[in-house]
Amino acid sequence: MKTTVKDVMTSRVVWVKQDAPYKEMAAALRENRVSGFPVLDDEGKVIGVVSGADLLRKEALDGGYDGMPGMITGLLRRKEQGKARGVTAADLMTHPAVTISPDADVENAARLMYKGKIKRLPVVDSDGRLTGIISRADVLSVVDRSDQLLSPEG
Repeated sequence: MKTTVKDVMTSRVVWVKQDAPYKEMAAALRENRVSGFPVLDDEGKVIGVVSGADLLRKEALDGGYDGMPGMITGLLRRKEQGKARGVTAADLMTHPAVTISPDADVENAARLMYKGKIKRLPVVDSDGRLTGIISRADVLSVVDRSDQLLSPEG
C-alpha cells in the first residue's frame, strides 16, 4: 500500500496573507520555529511561499550594496534586488508555489522536492486552498515507518 501525502502531512499550518509585513513574517518564523510558510490570497488559495532565505535576503541586501565586494554585486540578479526591497509577503514570496494534492503519493512529493530543491510543499485541495504542508522530514518519516514494518521487533 502506497503512503499518501495526507498520511504524513502537517495539517496545522503556519501561513500568512499576501499583505503580511516583513516584521510580522520574521516574528512568525521565530515564534513558530518554522523555516517557511505558504502565502494565501484573500480567497484562501496558496499563491506563494516565503522562506527564511527570502527574509534573510531582504535583511542582507535591503540597505544597498555599500561595503559589498564588486564581484558579488555584479552576480546579484535583478529579481533578487527587487525582492530585497519588498515589504510584504507578496513582494518577498517565491511564486508560483509548487503544491501537491493530499492524495498524491509521498514518493511523488519526494521527487518534486528533490528536483526543485524545495524544503516544503503546501498541500492543496482541488480549489487550491491550503489543507496542510509536507516537509522533507515528513517524507523521510515514511522510510522510518517502512523500516519498522520490516523489522522483526516491529
